[in-house]
Amino acid sequence: MDIATFETLDRQLLEFFNGSNSVFLDSVAITFTSGLTWIPLYVALLYLVIKNSENMAQFGLIVASVLLCMLLSDGVAEYLVKPYVGRLRPSADPAVKYLIDVVGNYRESTTFSFPSAHAANTAAVAVFFSLLVRNKSLSVMLLLWSVLNCWTRLYLGVHYPADILVGFLWGIISAVVSYGAYRAIYFRLRPRLNYISSQYTSTGYNHEDIDIVLLTGVLLCLYVVLRAVF
Repeated sequence: MDIATFETLDRQLLEFFNGSNSVFLDSVAITFTSGLTWIPLYVALLYLVIKNSENMAQFGLIVASVLLCMLLSDGVAEYLVKPYVGRLRPSADPAVKYLIDVVGNYRESTTFSFPSAHAANTAAVAVFFSLLVRNKSLSVMLLLWSVLNCWTRLYLGVHYPADILVGFLWGIISAVVSYGAYRAIYFRLRPRLNYISSQYTSTGYNHEDIDIVLLTGVLLCLYVVLRAVF
C-alpha cells in the first residue's frame, strides 16, 4: 500500500466516525474529551495509591513511575514526533477541513496531529493502573474510558484514525515500560509477596478503595450524559 492509498483510506475512516446530526452526541463528545471533566478520576486514582501504599517510599516510587509514563506518552508524542512528522490535523488541513464536520467549532490549539497525545495519555493511564492494581473491573472501566476518549477525537475531527491507533499503541508501550521500571525498583526494596485475601488484589489494593474509583468513573459518565441532555 502506497502513501496516497493509505491517506485515502485514513480519510474515509475518519468520515465514517466524524460528526453526526445529533446534538446529544456533539455535547457528549466535547464534554468527554475535556481533560477538566476527568480531574475527579485522577484524584480518585491518587487517593487509591495513597491509601494503599505501604510507606512513603512506595508512594513516591509510584508517583515517579506515573510521571515517567506521562513523560514518555505525552512528551514523546507531543514534542518529538508531532513536530518531526508535521501532519496537519483534519480540522486544520486545507485539503480536508471543509469536508469534515467540525463539531461546535471545536479546534485544538496545536496544529499537528500525528500521533494523538490524547490517545497516548489515556491509554498510558489505563494500562499502567491496570498493571499496578490488577482488578478486572477497574481495568475494563479504564480501557473503555480510553477507547471512548479516542472516539471523541475522531468524532470531533481533530485526528485521523492512524493518529489514534499509533498514539494508543505508544501509550501502551509507555505504560508497560514505566510499570516494568516500577517493578524492578520495588522488588529490590521488598520481597515478592502476593496478597492472598478476598479483601485485596494480588498487588495489595483494597477492593473497597477500588470501588471508590469505579463509582467516580460512573458518576462522571453520568455527568457527561446529563449535561448533554440538559
